[in-house]
Amino acid sequence: MKTAARLQNLAPYLFAQIELKVERARQAGQDIISLGIGDPDMPTPGHVVEEAQTQVANAANHQYPSSRGMRVFREAVCRYYSRRHGVSLDPDSEVVTLIGSKEGVGHISFCFTDPGRANLVPNPGYPVYSAGTLLAGGEVADLPLLPERGYLPDFSAIPSDVARNTAIMFLNYPNNPTGSVATAQTFMDAVEFARGHDILLCHDAAYTEIAYDGERPPSLLEFPGARDVGIEFGSLSKIFNMTGWRIAWAVGNADAIRALATLKSNLDSGVFQAIQLAAVRALDGPWEPVRRMVDIYRRRRDVVIDALHSMGWSVEPPRGSIYVWAPVPEGLTSIEFAEGVFDRAGVVVAPGIGYGTRGEGYFRISLTVPDDRLKVALDRMKGSGVCASCGWR
Repeated sequence: MKTAARLQNLAPYLFAQIELKVERARQAGQDIISLGIGDPDMPTPGHVVEEAQTQVANAANHQYPSSRGMRVFREAVCRYYSRRHGVSLDPDSEVVTLIGSKEGVGHISFCFTDPGRANLVPNPGYPVYSAGTLLAGGEVADLPLLPERGYLPDFSAIPSDVARNTAIMFLNYPNNPTGSVATAQTFMDAVEFARGHDILLCHDAAYTEIAYDGERPPSLLEFPGARDVGIEFGSLSKIFNMTGWRIAWAVGNADAIRALATLKSNLDSGVFQAIQLAAVRALDGPWEPVRRMVDIYRRRRDVVIDALHSMGWSVEPPRGSIYVWAPVPEGLTSIEFAEGVFDRAGVVVAPGIGYGTRGEGYFRISLTVPDDRLKVALDRMKGSGVCASCGWR
């Protein structure tokens, strides 16, 4: 049988390929340490797990949920935005529950991007922005994130013909994979650009609570006019170590939220109510487990930066997210470097090419492994001769 053209246009998902390679090596008896995938190693906070256990036992939660999400969860999202960002939201018209933010990011293009139209996609950036665009029949337009600009977009450099044909523009700060944090001016410029070209601005805020050295990343919706042109995706996956629970939200422009909710009502039956109620408990606090988690990531970040410096890299510590982004040695592609580290040290790093063409020449290290294993991985890299100038000695 022949698969649809929309699938043939997709590149294999990078992390699925990495997982397969790791699985085969482990089956062969190798001790592999993966620094490639951003899946938190720390458990979901105990009070959230306890709430889930209670709610799973409640038979009232065993039926179909609403695809839009329980109102009590949407209200909890509103309380979070009010406390954290000073933003007031209507739970009935400006919030929709998602089965993880990846689902919403992937589906929003089906709501706004017709065949022949383009989405502006950060490059480097999270691969699902491009995948969702292509699956919806749209075209991917490059939104360059350049190191000399601190991985912040230059909206004035976007060609006018591209801007006229753009349906959606994606942003993501704190950024995956670079760890950069956006300035207030970046968000204000993005809102102005989106308004001037009738573009839906979609901000992926999965890492808003994970920042270091005094940074306090804002929400897109804090800025004047943002709600007129934009929505924001938020998630409990990274901030509460709930990647497997699949619970998130989209908030903002009521028309865009209505469109996404309409699509979801035709495609899915929502999130298990017990998980939504546990998520209410997470959002309402206590938040001390999140603060402790961020401190652990900060410590791991510093360990990675120190180790890279000892191997010859000159890398600035990221100000947010759970990743360190670094250049590969000259003369190697990102895949060649990642394969060399894997073969020599039994350590997985993510090749930058997986995040777009402008990711070529870089690799990403995830901070989501226990401290002792992280140190073993870095010692192995150094001991196997990995170095910034030549790849490996």
